[in-house]
Amino acid sequence: DESSHCQICAISVHEASDHAVVRLITNHASVARRILKDQNLAFAEHEVLVVELSEGHSLSKLCLYLLGVEMNIAFVYALMLEHNESPFIAIALDDQTLAGQILRQKGFRLIAEGDLPRTS
Repeated sequence: DESSHCQICAISVHEASDHAVVRLITNHASVARRILKDQNLAFAEHEVLVVELSEGHSLSKLCLYLLGVEMNIAFVYALMLEHNESPFIAIALDDQTLAGQILRQKGFRLIAEGDLPRTS
């Protein structure tokens, strides 16, 4: 079953009196999309950058570099990854392409969906 290969890497729940917004970051977007559709759940998608934080490449430096180009951050989530000792964050921005170029120029490592761990 392909759905068993879809893992949640980050989750956030924002609850109000009459509804809740659940944000999920998975390692397999197409499978997650199909599961949500099959369950008739309303959802929207938003692209994120996944960035490794490491010595010399801290969250504060990342924010300063993005602030320097007046980039708006919509949301940031820590990812729950077991395969690496370095923390990763998922970050949603105004312009993913420009932000990715800036962060790569500054030496940050970005990873793609295919680099996220998959269960066997």
